[in-house]
Amino acid sequence: MGFNDRGNSFRGRDSNRGGFRGSSSGPREMHKVICSDCGVETEVPFKPTEGRPVYCRDCLPKHRKF
Repeated sequence: MGFNDRGNSFRGRDSNRGGFRGSSSGPREMHKVICSDCGVETEVPFKPTEGRPVYCRDCLPKHRKF
């Protein structure tokens, strides 16, 4: 049996399994924060950890390390 003879083993599986973005658990809880860089008030989808900086959507790309 060759590679192409096996068929599609993923067919029929739930396409909404796993991962963070595919979840349909409802609206996420948003938390109001002040951007550590520019000082604007924004909301983030996670509970901020005390002592760690939080950035708004505009400032975040400046602080990514990839």
